[in-house]
Amino acid sequence: MDSRPIYLFVCVENACRSQMAEGIFNTLTDKAVAKSAGTEIAEGINPVAIEVMKERGIDISQQKPKVLDKEIVNATKIITMGCTKNCPLAPKEKTIDWNIPDPKGKNKQYFFTVRDLIERHIVELLKQDKL
Repeated sequence: MDSRPIYLFVCVENACRSQMAEGIFNTLTDKAVAKSAGTEIAEGINPVAIEVMKERGIDISQQKPKVLDKEIVNATKIITMGCTKNCPLAPKEKTIDWNIPDPKGKNKQYFFTVRDLIERHIVELLKQDKL
């Protein structure tokens, strides 16, 4: 059984921001593990998100959208991307809201901006939590 801390990234569809966060986090550290989930599941990962992550050297094409369920109980920290603020399932004492803008329907450059913002937040989180 994996005993590393679990960081859960949450967004509505689990198709873009939270998936990018999971990919970035798991690339930057092996001292903890990131997972992602959503409250309303998309059919697949946003293709533009896959593309901008590949350009960063991270392949999220095999990840699948997942529903928010018991993972929330096991999470060390829960990070919402801004779309599930005050989520009734997320315990307030474990939850941080990053308020990341939704790139869905926007151009590729906007996705790059969002990806880079997520990465800056993750780098800061890893420093803060000494991971």
